[in-house]
Amino acid sequence: MKRFPKTLLSCLASLSLLLATAAGFGGDTALAYSPGDNPKLSPELDRVYNANPNSNATAKVVIETTVAPTRDLMSQLTGNDGYTPKKLTNMTMVIAHVAVDKLDDIASRPEVRYISLDRQAKKTGHVSATTGADAARAMGGSTTAYDGRGVGIAVLDSGIYGAHVAFSDPVSGGTRVKANVDFTGEGATADAYGHGSHVAGIAAGGDAVSNGAYRGVAPRADLVNLRVLNGQGVGTLSALLSAMDWVLTNRADYNIKVVNMSLGTEAVDSYRNDPLCRAARRLVDAGVVVVAAAGNQGKDSQGQKVYGLIHSPGIEPSAVTVGASNTFGTDARNDDTVATYSSRGPTRGYTTDADGTHHYDNLVKPDLVAPGNKIVDPQSPGNALVAQNPSLDANVSGSTAREQMFLSGSSMATPAVAGAAALLLQANPKLTPNMVKMILMYTAQPLPGFNQFEQGAGQLNLEGAMRLARLVRQDLPTPTPVGTPLLTAAAPAPQSSVAGWTFNWGGGVILDQSFATGVNLITKYQAVYGLGVLLADGTVEANGVLLSDAVLLSDGITISDSIVTSNGVLLADGALFLSCGVLLNDGVLLNDGVLLADGVILSDGSVGGDAVLLSDLTVQANRALLGDPTASMQIVADTTTTTTTTTTSGKKK
Repeated sequence: MKRFPKTLLSCLASLSLLLATAAGFGGDTALAYSPGDNPKLSPELDRVYNANPNSNATAKVVIETTVAPTRDLMSQLTGNDGYTPKKLTNMTMVIAHVAVDKLDDIASRPEVRYISLDRQAKKTGHVSATTGADAARAMGGSTTAYDGRGVGIAVLDSGIYGAHVAFSDPVSGGTRVKANVDFTGEGATADAYGHGSHVAGIAAGGDAVSNGAYRGVAPRADLVNLRVLNGQGVGTLSALLSAMDWVLTNRADYNIKVVNMSLGTEAVDSYRNDPLCRAARRLVDAGVVVVAAAGNQGKDSQGQKVYGLIHSPGIEPSAVTVGASNTFGTDARNDDTVATYSSRGPTRGYTTDADGTHHYDNLVKPDLVAPGNKIVDPQSPGNALVAQNPSLDANVSGSTAREQMFLSGSSMATPAVAGAAALLLQANPKLTPNMVKMILMYTAQPLPGFNQFEQGAGQLNLEGAMRLARLVRQDLPTPTPVGTPLLTAAAPAPQSSVAGWTFNWGGGVILDQSFATGVNLITKYQAVYGLGVLLADGTVEANGVLLSDAVLLSDGITISDSIVTSNGVLLADGALFLSCGVLLNDGVLLNDGVLLADGVILSDGSVGGDAVLLSDLTVQANRALLGDPTASMQIVADTTTTTTTTTTSGKKK
């Protein structure tokens, strides 16, 4: 039987209480209130109910039943507004008009499971607007739009359908896919699986479809197609390492400044030993920004939150690790949440000493989150994802060169950040990867009710990031002393307005086991912004407390001693979630791979159904974390929309 230090058990017991009392903060738990306090009614019906509490107004609704709709229910629904209720063929749902003052009565029927407002269907390809990319693009003025032109993004994925108009060059008429290399052994670089084209479109898709409704974040960036996933969306470690090595060799030829990896393996080894992490570090040290998906293991098959399942190479501290947020299809950011499926930290790779004791990394990850739910972007023709899940087809166009599809997952969030990095590097080519990472985190928007294991520094805010990046000096001396003025002007106002919503920047950066805050992070040069170092290299541990070493970091920077649940204002604000002393402890945190569980989380409606999420992958991951040699180490695409694919090791994804 494992024994835990009393301080650790006490902290975890307090944590359980914190989680229990904090359960009402997430966007998912908002379903607990409704007209008449009826849990079967969507909160969207509040507006209708409150606006018409005593009138004869009707609302068009979708009624889900637990069994086939009964004749009695259909009779009760018939006649309102002369509308004939419509039963769906393959689902126990009815579309009907219901008098507002009868909503509670209908919902009280035992066969009625839930009633939702028949929402207006909207284009959900809104990534460039909600991330602030549209606002950032305009900062270049009439002469130079910030659209990523000249910057190369290497997409390590299942291939890119280069003939899609989203990847065309509006000037030359040719393609912006500048290189195509296959590492799968299949001898093809097209996208038979469908994942890579969608990912590439989020990062750098143009505006040729639907008047720019599905434009990517950096729509003029060059793309390098490195195919590492086969037609079933599965790859090998060796293929991925070969592709990363190719980037190191050829980065100058294609000006590759950003690598996107919307894929990963379960993290078993410490980042210090994991080959993917070591390869990622080589790229970052060479001046390439590496953006990696956190994974989609944020909850188990019972819908409970799961901590400690960040994928590799997302566990690498030099990488920008991205989780998924849910924007609910709107540009406005005031209702955004962390997607329930998005993997949570801390990282649980480990080393083993001579006594057989595991020493866990316990890094705070992800670094930030970005929109990843129900994203519409390019569809490659005849791809496996749509063939297996026809509902993923967005049916935007009858032309294969213009068709779009839905996908959800941290895979979709990751290229939004990769595109953001490309825009920053276009505006300021002197930024190092660590500077890019710092700027993205410092300007991020903390989402209320979510802790830093869930959202890192907060949600991507490219409007603020661009304003800050443009001010970073391009004439810094070599070497640059710590404390050298970093900006060409006064620090910008730490607020952004995106799509009509004004919010504060978090004002801090995620470190290894903690985070740092302070305006000197952006006004003074820090040695940790250079090549060959990590942002966290300026911290030292003394008696279980993290402190600044005052050598790599200047004065005026505060290192936090805790992880907090955000109140949505600043990174350092909010309620205590976990002491950094626990993360610095080498002891096992409950079950390896399941750090904490705080109850059932309601579905946030990811495409393909959240029930697809890893019914047995969490078990497989836990076995891997415990060193089970049968655990799979194959590379798989991080998306919630794939159907299960059995590999030779029995792993499903």
